[in-house]
Amino acid sequence: MSRYRARTTIEQWRIFQAVVHCGSYAQAAKELNKSQSSLNHAVTKLQAQLGVQLLEVRGRKTHLTSIGQVMHRRSQLLMQQVEDLEQLAHSLEEGWEPTLTIAVEHFHPKAKIYQALKQFLPHSRGTRVTIYDTVLSATEEAITEAEANLVITPELPRGVLGTCLCYSKLILVAYRQHPLAHLSQIAYDDLTQHLQLVIRDNGKHPNDSHGWLKAEQRWTLSSFSEALELLLQGLGFAWLPEHLVTDYLKSGQLVQLRMRRGAVRQFASYLVVSRPQHQGPAGALLEQLILNQYLN
Repeated sequence: MSRYRARTTIEQWRIFQAVVHCGSYAQAAKELNKSQSSLNHAVTKLQAQLGVQLLEVRGRKTHLTSIGQVMHRRSQLLMQQVEDLEQLAHSLEEGWEPTLTIAVEHFHPKAKIYQALKQFLPHSRGTRVTIYDTVLSATEEAITEAEANLVITPELPRGVLGTCLCYSKLILVAYRQHPLAHLSQIAYDDLTQHLQLVIRDNGKHPNDSHGWLKAEQRWTLSSFSEALELLLQGLGFAWLPEHLVTDYLKSGQLVQLRMRRGAVRQFASYLVVSRPQHQGPAGALLEQLILNQYLN
């Protein structure tokens, strides 16, 4: 811990800023409801403690010196930090959460979540937000083990309530020059002869067979973006989110496989509060902003 002891006070910097803002000691005295002499004394002492001249009086107006300009900019940051610190203490006393965590199932499109976070920021009072992707069982664990305040999940664990936000699709795709892309009718037996790219279940007790179509060759990846990169290299086939592949399908780089049945998997996305009884005002605000993006 630093043993440095400040020679100046917050009040001195507040007075210094008021004099700069008002342009004179007389006007600053009226704004702060203090005597002009007390303000003059405070600034004079501040300059003596720092060993530099911050202000100079020309006529009836005060002006910043070149050093004063630098110190004024830095002291504005200091005063803002003090204000933020005091506001944070008040917010915590009201039960405002200092941190929030959002877990999102990996295939869910996040554009509207980002819009909600943009709206949340001006009201966040310094709350730190963490967003992380979950896959399969990890999403359920985020709810049942309260690893996140808010969770977007395709499945609701038993006894858990959630609000349906939207529906998302996973599409079975391959590169345009892949052998499967040229078949007009694909059966599951056709798939077993080719490499399948699957996304790893990142839960503590993963289900490695989820989404696997019994292909003899299977590569397991950590994200859909990795699978997309490999597909564009002509390697394998995979389930990918519709929003991720739309442009590639339009350009013809990727092809939706023409399955006899089951070429599209549709999922609901539910917003869940993992511990409703412990939700504070910050969590409630962010929850409502997310709901507004999807339901209004």
